[in-house]
Amino acid sequence: MKSNAEVSINNIYRLDGRVPLGKAIPFGLQHVLAMFVANLTPIVIVTAAAGLETSQTAALIQNAMFIAGVATLIQLYPVWRIGAKLPIVMGVSFTFVTILSSVGAKYGYPSMLGAILVGGLVEGTLGLFAKYWRKLISPIVSACVVTSIGFSLLTVGARSFGGGYSDSFGSATNLLIGTVTLLSCILFNVFAKSFWKQLSVLFGLVVGYVLAIALGVVDLSGMLEGGILSLPRILPFLPEFHAGAILSVVVIFLVSATETIGDTTAMVVSGLDRDITEKEISGSLACDGFASSISSLFGCLPVTSFSQNVGLIAMTKVVNRFTIMTGAICMILAGLFPPIGSFFASLPDAVLGGCTIMMFGSIIISGVQMLARAGFSQRNTIISSLSLSVGIGFTLLPEIFQIFPAIIQDVFAENCVAVVFVLALVLNLILPENMDIEKAVEE
Repeated sequence: MKSNAEVSINNIYRLDGRVPLGKAIPFGLQHVLAMFVANLTPIVIVTAAAGLETSQTAALIQNAMFIAGVATLIQLYPVWRIGAKLPIVMGVSFTFVTILSSVGAKYGYPSMLGAILVGGLVEGTLGLFAKYWRKLISPIVSACVVTSIGFSLLTVGARSFGGGYSDSFGSATNLLIGTVTLLSCILFNVFAKSFWKQLSVLFGLVVGYVLAIALGVVDLSGMLEGGILSLPRILPFLPEFHAGAILSVVVIFLVSATETIGDTTAMVVSGLDRDITEKEISGSLACDGFASSISSLFGCLPVTSFSQNVGLIAMTKVVNRFTIMTGAICMILAGLFPPIGSFFASLPDAVLGGCTIMMFGSIIISGVQMLARAGFSQRNTIISSLSLSVGIGFTLLPEIFQIFPAIIQDVFAENCVAVVFVLALVLNLILPENMDIEKAVEE
């Protein structure tokens, strides 16, 4: 049996160690609620573009929650070399929405799944062999990627704050709910004592949800429509393989791998106060890729590390794997029991926006801290300033990419992380290492 010294609430700030279950669950649940709706929205968008029926979409949502929970467990507690052994929370990413909607509409949903299956295997294999290319991702490149991830999420937070993709976006009701939720988070963090401070996001979610119910925004009428128990169904669609679909999706998997490296690096730097290891990068990418391939066998979209949770860790410093595991189990239960999933999914966007908008700012701060650690030499200044200004600036005006082929536009036009990564990587390879020394000698 564990001694009282080993089971302690203070372990929430440590990677390993047990936390009392009753105290671990709220922290784990906080991570799940921070990303839950964002985990489901991409499926709704892509399946609608592919022409699936509502009943089929509902079944795939259940499968996705189950797969996300299992993939999170593998990141926490690796299987062989697959998994980072870090508090990474997995979910369905918006990165793939544009390309998968296009592929699904053009080639059909089964061809989209075939492309995901192959793309996941490609990313997973790259992860296993990370030691051969890891040195290409220098500290300044990682810092630029993390900073760009934070900037790219600001519009996500603002969109949620205003009510998401709905006709009521920007309404007084949504802005009121978002503002009250945000203020609840801040006030709880200011006035709560000890470790309770780190539950500020959960407190804000509860307050915002209660207010949303009072204002008639929450609809719980369909809670039991999916029944009580729903077991995941493997191969609801048989994958098909088309070269065009596979090529397009594999490219986006490489972009997603970039974001995973940035997310994992930011999480280690902000949560564990150290540099990330080659083994951790390898494991996180392998899990990203192979879990996405498994997800395709359940008819679902790719799963990847969620930036919302990176921001939450940057805010709270809660990195305990056992604690995050309780959140993963909540996701699995939500996938098995439709009423649980329906309850989580009923969280209004404005509530999530009120909680996450500051978390996304925390990712930017983590990126700035990484830039400072890399150093502001002349070489690093050129790499960071040029990659960030072009990456963020150009993608704010996606029409600037209109002369390029469709696949280039799909990958880069609205993805500042991809542009920042490619530009930072190229500059890091071509700029001379000793340019600062040469400048000093000339002077």
